Amino acid sequence: MEVAQQMRAMAVPLQGSAVAMGFFDGVHKGHQAVIQTAVEAARRQGLAPALFTFRLPPESRIKGPRLLPTEEKHRRVAAMGVQHYMAPAFEEFRSLTPEQFVDDLLVGCFRAKVLCCGENFTFGRNKAGNVEVLEQLCAQRGLTLQVVPMQMFEGRPVSSTRIRYALLHGDVPAANAMLGAPYQIDFPVQRGKGLGHTLGFPTLNQVYPAGFQTPEEGVYITRTLVDGTWYPSATGFGRRPTVSEEGAAATCETFIPGFDGQLYGQRPVVEFYAFLEPSRKFAHLDDLTACVMNAAEKARQYFGAALLR
Repeated sequence: MEVAQQMRAMAVPLQGSAVAMGFFDGVHKGHQAVIQTAVEAARRQGLAPALFTFRLPPESRIKGPRLLPTEEKHRRVAAMGVQHYMAPAFEEFRSLTPEQFVDDLLVGCFRAKVLCCGENFTFGRNKAGNVEVLEQLCAQRGLTLQVVPMQMFEGRPVSSTRIRYALLHGDVPAANAMLGAPYQIDFPVQRGKGLGHTLGFPTLNQVYPAGFQTPEEGVYITRTLVDGTWYPSATGFGRRPTVSEEGAAATCETFIPGFDGQLYGQRPVVEFYAFLEPSRKFAHLDDLTACVMNAAEKARQYFGAALLR
């Protein structure tokens, strides 16, 4: 997949492209519908499947905390069949008028022939463009516009906002259903204090970077990918009230029963499946150990004897 981090002419063939447009944070079920519409239109008409999105700084409040690392976003989009992917910084194109957005960016950079977006798509300076404006601009330029209906979950539209809310409240099944895949992280493993190893349950210590959505603080059933193998695991996210000082930063620690390797600096994938209980302070370290071991046993039972993949 060709990836561009700034506005430039993409290497699409002369016949042009079908472009999916949106922020696509999380590449959730609604995003997948828009992307798949563009890929299918490209296949039918002999065009190149393409995607336009954009990047925001970690501190930005425009779209909310991120749901996926950039690399995983690229992987999922490429797996759907997208061949040309552009993600400039928001500041690079935010001043474009709706007409310039279509003419200079979509037609100029992508040779766009087909445009695909969701019902709530906005574009251009100060959000001056919406689906109705885009319909007019496409009609004037001989472009085809395909507006994809919102995907629904439990009677309401799927959205990144709903997914963030579900994660913040420990509703992992709802978040996974809307994402269309398990919620996951793959942050680098960092060295901790080694307390888990001392207590008999060594953990992988991963820290959420700034700008990422975090789940509810508590204990989760997870599974972890290490060297191509999935292992049932138990993950605790929080400030470790039993062993840390008040005000400590939240960390994500995963215990893989039966695994004893060193993964410092590596990026194992941890997928979340179920919320077990909120974080709490134990009176004794033995109680903390018992809690972790109980969570690990529930993870083994959840996945059964056979791994999922």
